[in-house]
Amino acid sequence: MTATKTARTSVVFVMTGAESEAEKIARALIEEKLAACANIIGPVRSIYRWRDKVEDAREYLIMIKTRTGLYSRVERRVRELHSYEVPEVVALAIAKGSRPYLEWIRDNTNFRVTSRRRTAQS
Repeated sequence: MTATKTARTSVVFVMTGAESEAEKIARALIEEKLAACANIIGPVRSIYRWRDKVEDAREYLIMIKTRTGLYSRVERRVRELHSYEVPEVVALAIAKGSRPYLEWIRDNTNFRVTSRRRTAQS
């Protein structure tokens, strides 16, 4: 297995309060080719501070594999679909990985920026 050094792919972590919400977000990202793969893990236990109170909650983690250049679009889409006021959306660059897997991520994501078609005026 060959490994390659790259910063062109990332893993984005998103936490949700329900498995159904995690699935909705994951499916949307895959269908829209903003991500090649999304793993849903959980429930996991999260302990965090929110509004000056320590919370202890069961959540679901989505591990999203995508192109680094798509991060802004992934974050925007997650925020549109997410129920949290301040959703966790953080990315880590993949420093090294199996070349065929990293190529698969790139092949299964759409890096083209969507633009509106201009129509010719007569």
